[in-house]
Amino acid sequence: MNRPSWAPPEVDIEKPSIARVYDYWVGGTHNFPADVAVAKSIADKNPLLPRTLRSNRAFLRRAVKELTALGIDQFLDIGSGIPTEGNVHEVALENNPDSRVLYVDIDPVAVAHGKAILEGHPQAASLLGDLRKPGDIFASKEIELIDFSRPVALIFAAVLHFVSDADDPKAMLREFTAKLAPGSYVVISHAGMDKKPAPEEVPASAQETYVRNVSEVYWRDTAEVTDLFEGLELLEPGVVPVPLWRIGPEGDPEGFGAEAHALAGVAKKV
Repeated sequence: MNRPSWAPPEVDIEKPSIARVYDYWVGGTHNFPADVAVAKSIADKNPLLPRTLRSNRAFLRRAVKELTALGIDQFLDIGSGIPTEGNVHEVALENNPDSRVLYVDIDPVAVAHGKAILEGHPQAASLLGDLRKPGDIFASKEIELIDFSRPVALIFAAVLHFVSDADDPKAMLREFTAKLAPGSYVVISHAGMDKKPAPEEVPASAQETYVRNVSEVYWRDTAEVTDLFEGLELLEPGVVPVPLWRIGPEGDPEGFGAEAHALAGVAKKV
């Protein structure tokens, strides 16, 4: 198998990577046969999962476009995965060529690919970091790409549902938002809905495969996700199912509507 330039020599391209599986599900091209095989196996057992992730990626694109229209030109994307296929820097730079983006992920494979993809790109970078350790992220050299004296968009797209209540996601968020200048924004999407799916709606084999490759998912309802924005000013329409947040001309191609298994919102620090 030929190794493309975005796959560094230290990355095993014959071993499935959940970051590349995700890339395949959202329509990306940064994946290999081993990743595709796992992606198809999980999707066969739980077709809602890749559809939900595509809907989440569409929300992320809309949110970034909205924020660039509001004058935001700096983005800190926590739990970003591989920065491909309509990711933050592509959307931000299309709308404002002066935008700067720092991607942070705990998965060394995702970060290795990210560094290779963004090599030579002066306005975007990829950092290995744990969202549970904000201090380490803010102490990194890469963080210098972001000027925290000016407004920043802080993004947690489909990542906070890996943080248990015991790990106190609100306290973790406050540590991040304390660094933000007034006029900054926080973007969150999160696994959840007000009527949680019955166990039989999420096949055990598919759930076990995903959990084994990522970590346990903690579902939260609208009130719980809204509570994560405490102290911030929610933009309209508040916390809603991902396809309904400022739905664009493309509509809801996954056909979820209010039944989407993910919630989203954007709020301002005033």
